[in-house]
Amino acid sequence: MLKKKYETDVALLTVTTTEFRAVMHFHDWKAKTFVGDDQIYDTAQFERDGVTRSLIHAKVGEMGMTAAAATATKVIFQFRPRYLIMVGIAAGVVKDELVDQRYGDVVVPDVIWNYSAGKFVSQDKASIHYGNMGFLPRSTAESIPEEIMPYLRLAAESKENPCHVHIGPMACGSTVVANRELLEKQIYTQYQHTAGLDMESYAVVYAANHANDPRPTPIIAKSVCDFADSEKSDDYQRFAAYSSCEFAQFLYEKVLPFD
Repeated sequence: MLKKKYETDVALLTVTTTEFRAVMHFHDWKAKTFVGDDQIYDTAQFERDGVTRSLIHAKVGEMGMTAAAATATKVIFQFRPRYLIMVGIAAGVVKDELVDQRYGDVVVPDVIWNYSAGKFVSQDKASIHYGNMGFLPRSTAESIPEEIMPYLRLAAESKENPCHVHIGPMACGSTVVANRELLEKQIYTQYQHTAGLDMESYAVVYAANHANDPRPTPIIAKSVCDFADSEKSDDYQRFAAYSSCEFAQFLYEKVLPFD
């Protein structure tokens, strides 16, 4: 049996309209559709070391892991990308070691974990309490492939990098976190060095890590648009969406290996 080969260099995924508009700013895109598939794909090209490389983009239909997994799987099947990169916005965290985390900073996770998986039980059966309820976490995690992490760290530290980057675990769940108590109890008690939160990344990385060969390398590059507390707002979403796309472009045009 012949081994299948990659057919596309880079695939980008977004979710919100703000993220979509940011991606559209960076390349001259052309829409592409397939019979029997209601997804619109955007195609473009970029130059890397004198070689023309292929790029596609797909916008996930709604927020959350279910839609993200479905779209990521379709992209992998239709285009066989070498890299599957999700860009967009995420919530930042407020911790002593990340005191300099600001709006527009890019979070590039090495591990994605699902913080919403668990079981609500009586208060006496769990160490995490919400009122008279207890919560038993049953989190699962997916890792970014180890072989690509040196390139991500190289990009983060490069003098050419236009963005401030935080590398660390990212928490992913089915709901927006706007409560400091939940952050302290449910997030930090499991992965105390969590650097950001979103609603789709776990599904994208899972789809890539468990795809048929040739398996794409998943990368998440999401920028801080607000923080996981009661002061959340939409004021910095456009800025954050743009900075995440800017860092992703730096990755595939300057740093990631293709040969």
